[in-house]
Parts: sequence; structure tokens; C-alpha cells
Amino acid sequence: MSARELIRIEQLPVYQNKMFDTVAAALACPRGDVVLVQDPASGLVANAAFDPDLLQYDDSYQNEQGHSAVFRSHLDEVLGVLARHFRGARVLEIGCGKGDFVDSLRHAGYDARGVDPAYEGDSPYIVKAHFAPALGLTGDAVVMRHVLEHIPAPRDFLETVREANGGRGLIYIEVPCFDWILERRAWFDVFYEHVNYFRIEDFRRLFGRVVEAGHVFGGQYIYVVADLASLRDPASAELPVPAALAPPQDFRGSVERCLARLRPGQRAVWGAAAKGVMFSHHLRLRGEYLDFAIDINPAKQGRFLAVSALPVLAPSAALAQLQPGANIIVMNSNYLDEIQRAAGPHFNYVALDQT
Repeated sequence: MSARELIRIEQLPVYQNKMFDTVAAALACPRGDVVLVQDPASGLVANAAFDPDLLQYDDSYQNEQGHSAVFRSHLDEVLGVLARHFRGARVLEIGCGKGDFVDSLRHAGYDARGVDPAYEGDSPYIVKAHFAPALGLTGDAVVMRHVLEHIPAPRDFLETVREANGGRGLIYIEVPCFDWILERRAWFDVFYEHVNYFRIEDFRRLFGRVVEAGHVFGGQYIYVVADLASLRDPASAELPVPAALAPPQDFRGSVERCLARLRPGQRAVWGAAAKGVMFSHHLRLRGEYLDFAIDINPAKQGRFLAVSALPVLAPSAALAQLQPGANIIVMNSNYLDEIQRAAGPHFNYVALDQT
């Protein structure tokens, strides 16, 4: 039985967190198609049109979210999960980004190290490279936060991690929740960078022993703590036949609902990460204008979003330009209260994932 197509969105910017220094460079960002299919044997969902040669992660890739108190609270929740299972362990974080979570782990008393090609610092505890067994990096426990959705053949990669780690150890995996994406009609959470889209049940097929699993970050993310030694083939005939997924027919209808809530006047997007890139791109295709994007991450300010070339301003600079009654489109409602406190009551706030 062949894989079944679920969602098709063509000619998306291939980067959602890579920032560009000029309008010309942003407009020239490569594009690719997303054709999400579900494998009938394993139940796993992946982009059948993904081409890894279109992507290159380097220090222009800016996905650090720790500038937000809301996101730091989420990381504290993650540390709480790890404390239940990893206390006293040597921890290896694969795909550690700029290294902030490795620092948090070390401050919490863990012997923690990290590896990531986008790392920019000079910490002796972090290797600037793609993870590979030849690096000799191991841990009693492994952390992979928002990594597995980027990797083709995720089961094969987990097998590489298991073998490199001596076939043992617990692993914490955190990824976006595909069930949340479908239920919320969150088309703006379907990215080219994300090859895979997971549900908790997918990890129960991938691992014979799942120690803990659940939802975090307002249900937008799922996590599992699993035993690497129990990794298995999710398409095994010994497992139940996976249920077929059916995306809602109005999956992309929130664009119109969002536009209907906008008032005449200025339009700013708050959140210059993946959701902001996708929303700006789709509005540009419709001939709808936006004035700029706002983000609290200094590494994004003064730069431009992929394909839409929307400029990114610091909150202070943006608020100085916005008139009372201007529209602020909040890309993630988890941050809505934080943004309203920062910007004040004089604007029309529209939370994209609540439309």
C-alpha cells in the first residue's frame, strides 16, 4: 500500500529561522514543496518532496527563544521532566543550537555537553558540528529538543544515536505536535525545514519502552522519555495497524478569519520565527501588505525574513512607529499576554492560532 497524501503546500521558503542581511538575499531564499504523506505501515508522516540539499544550517540560523520569559518557563518545565529521570546523569544534547539549554543543564548540576553546527560561541562543552559517531560524544542520557523533525529517516538517525551511545541510555525527545497542528488548523506550522510531523503514538511505536510522555508549551509540543535500547521498527507487523489521518477540509481557512479581524491601518507581525515567516509569505502571495515584524531576539533585529523580506524591528523601535489602533498579529498565542504587557492596550491584537 502506498503512502497517502495529507497536505500539499508548494513553493515555500526553505528556511524559517535563517535571517538575511539584505532584502535581495531574503527575496532570493530558495523555495521547496511540502507534500505530507503518511506511511500506512508505520503511521509516520513526512514530506515526500523534501530535498536536504536545499538546506544548510550555519550561524545565520537563529532559533533561540530564551529571550522570552514565557519560553524560559517552558524550559523550566522541561528541566523538571529531566530531573525525574536524568538526575546525576551525564547529558548530551544533540542539536543544542546556541547552547543556552546546555548552560541551563550545567547550572542545574548536570555534566552536560552539546553539539550543533549552528553554535556560535567558544564553550569547551559544545562541539560546532553535525552529530556523528566519529565525534565520540556519549552520555548516560541524550536530549533532542526540536531536532528530530528536521532529520530525514528519523528512525535511522535514532539508531545511529543508540549505536554511538553504546546501545544504552534514556533519551528525551521534544517535537511539535501534529495533532495540535491539525486540530488548530495551524497551516503556518507546516514548514519546509520540518521533514517529519509526530504524534505521541508515533513514539510508542518507535520505542518499546516509553518511560514518560506528554504535552508541553500549551499543547503545541509533545515529549517522550524513552529507553534507547528499546528502539524498534515502527512498521513491524507485530504492532497494531496505525490509524489513517484525515486533515480537516478547512485546514488553511484561518487566513481569511485572521484578515477579517484586522482593522484599517498598520499591520505588524510579532514573532520573527517560523510562524512569522510562513504567515508573511502567504499574505505576500495574496497581495496583502505588512509593515514589519517585531522580535525580542537581538540577533534578528535589523535583518529580513525569508522570501517576504519583511524587516525585523526591536519592540522599542516598532512601538515608536505604530499608531494607536494598529494591528499586531501575534504569531503564537502562548506569548499574547507577554506581548500585551510589553506593548500596552492601544492596539488591535489578533492571535493567529486563535482565529
